[in-house]
Amino acid sequence: MHKPNCVLVGAGPGLGLKIARRFAQGGFDIALISRDQSKLDGLTDILTSEGYTAQGFAADAAKVQDLQSAFSRIIQWNDNIGALIYNAAAMISDSVLDMTPSSMMDKMALNLGGAICSVNQVLPPMRGRGGGTILITGGGLGLEPYPNWASLSAGKAALRSYTIALHKALTPEEIHVAVIAVCGIVEAGGSFDPDQIAEEYWQLHAESKPNWRRELVYLPQGADPYYNDAAEVYRSTSLPIGLGS
Repeated sequence: MHKPNCVLVGAGPGLGLKIARRFAQGGFDIALISRDQSKLDGLTDILTSEGYTAQGFAADAAKVQDLQSAFSRIIQWNDNIGALIYNAAAMISDSVLDMTPSSMMDKMALNLGGAICSVNQVLPPMRGRGGGTILITGGGLGLEPYPNWASLSAGKAALRSYTIALHKALTPEEIHVAVIAVCGIVEAGGSFDPDQIAEEYWQLHAESKPNWRRELVYLPQGADPYYNDAAEVYRSTSLPIGLGS
């Protein structure tokens, strides 16, 4: 029997690597998905050099067939899927005044569609093992949209709604689903240090069922809620300022 497998979609050298390492420390094998195989090879080299088991599977998370193919290969590698982390997004600045239906839908393929596709791939093995964890990376833009980040704001808001609905539907099946709204720019040593955020992902996974949360708003005390609006042109905000992480 394989160790439990954590699949991380949207792997990168920042938060993605830190989350992967934290789950590896917790006893998981790690399957990483991103578009660039050479980048994946670099990340898996880091993890394997630290004594963990990891493998990269190249796929474009905005393309359903690509993603389905990657998950098929992952299940062949280790079908004991215990966790899914969806960390992919189209980090593109675009104006709400210039938005068209086609441009919005193009970004939604990654910002929302990839998450739905990924969840659909892991549900059969999770149901087979009697439970699992699904954690979705949201963002402050899903709570407080900005006009110059229109598609990402809409994508994160839709992702939040989808994830919370999924939490309600899957909790009776022993599958814990939660969205993490990271309300700031991730950078080492700052208020949004990736190691600290990765630990929050792990703590969500480790919760016992009576305490399962459906959402974590990561906005530490003293952090700037206007990180996407340095001049504070849009001062109104829905973010829970001062509540901490």
